[in-house]
Amino acid sequence: MTEIRHDWTKEEISEIYHSPLLDLIFRAATVHRENKDYSEVQISSLLSIKTGGCSEDCAYCPQAARYQTDVNVHALMSLPQVTDAARRAKEGGASRLCMGAAWREVRDNRDFDKVIEMVQAVNAMDMEVCCTLGMLTESQAQRLADAGLYAYNHNLDTSEEDYKRIITTRTYDDRIKTIENARKAKLTVCSGGIIGLGETVDDRVSMLRTLANMAKHPESVPINALVPVKGTPLENQPLVPIWDMVRMIATARIIMPKTVVRLSAGRTQMSLTDQALCFMAGANSIFAGDKLLTTPNPSVNEDMQMFEILGLKPREAFKNGRPQVASKEEEITA
Repeated sequence: MTEIRHDWTKEEISEIYHSPLLDLIFRAATVHRENKDYSEVQISSLLSIKTGGCSEDCAYCPQAARYQTDVNVHALMSLPQVTDAARRAKEGGASRLCMGAAWREVRDNRDFDKVIEMVQAVNAMDMEVCCTLGMLTESQAQRLADAGLYAYNHNLDTSEEDYKRIITTRTYDDRIKTIENARKAKLTVCSGGIIGLGETVDDRVSMLRTLANMAKHPESVPINALVPVKGTPLENQPLVPIWDMVRMIATARIIMPKTVVRLSAGRTQMSLTDQALCFMAGANSIFAGDKLLTTPNPSVNEDMQMFEILGLKPREAFKNGRPQVASKEEEITA
């Protein structure tokens, strides 16, 4: 069985990343088979519960208020709208609903109270619930955990060295702190990054090293390919070659053997063969549905056809256990 390490050097990870492609894929596929059922793929559905108007300046994001994009601002969705979306996602094969709000940070207000109700309702539908709401305090993370949240997503986006080129409205340490707060609340962590931002390969290696050397590896690592959006500072970035995605996925699989590696944004530009290579290289999760927050995604029917062709099967929810939900008495005393 592959050793689980938390002391990787950049040189070691770089050597893996740059190894001959067929050797890299073979090694990653071997690690995958040693640690997981390679044919099992976790399907998530991503829902934007509050869209646009964000005060951040993430250079890739069309939801930033300061950029002129085609994204319209929408207030927080209602509970019935969310549960209806969750039901449709579950019927489409998703075992997890990821709810995203275009906030810089969570605030202790009525909107957060509504999110807590959404988490409780979707958890009661036997779906894993993930949230990505921006920065989070320890007490807010605990409140989400008590409501039944399964995972918290907070991507690193890029390397610490490259970070200020992409985002200036919060620091890298802010991101690490939010992940630590999620851990303190015993939430599972979803954290990855985006390639195609204009970063160097060394930046990619550095980001992977940060993830792999955490005290506990993230349970889920999304690997996103930038989808350039008109009106953002990165609108003219070229699309990422499929080989770069394969190398990132394979390297992540090798250095984080038990982590779920998600083939995330950018799938609309990939052929069935491209995606098959990514699964061979160790990807075992996807987002299903026509949109990823504000960017296009393959349809559910296309994904189910792909699963049938490749011999893949959806992973059931709560395979590693359900979260502990606080009782009414515990909520009152908290």
